[in-house]
Amino acid sequence: MERSDFLIIGSGIAGLSYALQVADYGKVVIVTKKEDSDSATNFAQGGIAAVLDPEDSFKTHLEDTVNAGAGLCHREVVELVVREGPSRIEALMELGVDFTKKKGDGNRLDLGKEGGHSRRRIVHAKDFTGQKVESALLQNVREHENITLLENSMVIDIATAGEGPSRRCLGCWVLTDEGRVELFLSRLTLLASGGAGKVYLVTSNPNVATGDGMAMAYRAGVRLANMEFVQFHPTCLYYPGAKTILERSFLITEAVRGEGGILITRDGERFAQKFDPRGELAPRDIVARAIDATIKKRGDDCVYLDMRPIGSAQVRERFPYIYENCKLLGIDVTKEPIPVVPAAHYFCGGVWTDTYGKTSLLGLQAVGEVACTGMHGANRLASNSLLEALVMAHRAATIAPELMQEVNLKDNEVKSTVLEGLPQAKESVVVSHEWAAVRRLMHNYVGVVRSDERLAIAAGKIAQIRRVVDEFCGKYFPTVDSLETKNIAVVAGLVIYGAMRRKESRGLHYNIDHPERDDENWRRDNFIDPPIEDFGEV
Repeated sequence: MERSDFLIIGSGIAGLSYALQVADYGKVVIVTKKEDSDSATNFAQGGIAAVLDPEDSFKTHLEDTVNAGAGLCHREVVELVVREGPSRIEALMELGVDFTKKKGDGNRLDLGKEGGHSRRRIVHAKDFTGQKVESALLQNVREHENITLLENSMVIDIATAGEGPSRRCLGCWVLTDEGRVELFLSRLTLLASGGAGKVYLVTSNPNVATGDGMAMAYRAGVRLANMEFVQFHPTCLYYPGAKTILERSFLITEAVRGEGGILITRDGERFAQKFDPRGELAPRDIVARAIDATIKKRGDDCVYLDMRPIGSAQVRERFPYIYENCKLLGIDVTKEPIPVVPAAHYFCGGVWTDTYGKTSLLGLQAVGEVACTGMHGANRLASNSLLEALVMAHRAATIAPELMQEVNLKDNEVKSTVLEGLPQAKESVVVSHEWAAVRRLMHNYVGVVRSDERLAIAAGKIAQIRRVVDEFCGKYFPTVDSLETKNIAVVAGLVIYGAMRRKESRGLHYNIDHPERDDENWRRDNFIDPPIEDFGEV
């Protein structure tokens, strides 16, 4: 049994920055199911949005965010995050993050522009910002004597005690790297487990993004919200011969379009302006639907992102990561366009929290993509994700010492688990089959464009898949694969449930049977309070 003052699930920007701030108040344990740097943060190319230019303003950033969010952003949350952004950038620089400076002026940051932004405000480290941020945070975490980081250890479920309003989180059950199930007791637990892109067949996310935190929260009876709003990044590399994880989920940052890259068909026709006068720089939901509609109308497999208008020298200077990796695949982006398709990228919904990361369960906080704060509304503005993670992790950490005083660790109150006595499964075909079935189901029925009929079919199919997976997981000792399959099935059900309830089209949720935005009835958050009695087991 492991005991700590603070237990953090996940090793991305949210979890690591929170850890560094609370470590002076007690023992911190970080549990991550893969290697320490296997997080969505590490894959973030674009950067972090923040008001750092004298010609920019908090008001403008707020309005850009609210406009992209299609009427569902909580203005007070957006204003809070936007105003705290510059100080969080300064904190990262103090930790050693080397952001790109303006040419000829080493004292000024080079600010990029992305879709939906009316000003240049994207702080970046060329096109591997996430790697630089993750590396600096990890170095500082490893050097702190109060922080222990456990790799290759997967959280199974949240451990709770008590009933009703006094019910609380006391840590979690973990499948350790040694293959044992152990109880990790903690006075305060933070979910920072990231998103759930792997619920979909085509995604920009790393393999770890299986919605574990969202699924565990649901099983623990924690409130979630807005699960129907899944952002599809418009431009993910389309590479049918993909063999590696990088090739299958290689995102082409929105900053490419911000610097002058254009979208074209196989015949070289530019099409984005037909859908929105902002063309390639419209918000992501609009660009993704434009690409989806163009592909379906023409019967093509993809469209193309042309970087040639940027200029070959600027491409190599500003986007070395994209240039080098595409070159390895035989694509010279300075001479030919890149085949791209929309890919599941970011969950705007998740575990509902206040502006200090507090969830509906005492002793449990949530920060980052796993959480839903009201910041992103129905569609996230580009590069606001790392910004929100930084600001909310900082705010969550400021009240953490106070919150941990509210929970007394009494391990005899935690319900025991019978997992240790279960046999090992003799074969894994059930897990691999249902894993693939969930992802293909979501790709075909609950993608960029939806319909009532497809959602109803998806609901029936996901219920069947969940029964199979739950029965299998109940019979055999857990593995990472079986746990992840169970989790993506739960999250898929939550997305379908949210989409079926929202009888309109708004932001990332577009339903051809309800094509209009309905502010009178649906300008509100779509809460999920487990268990969902009117939808069976989801």
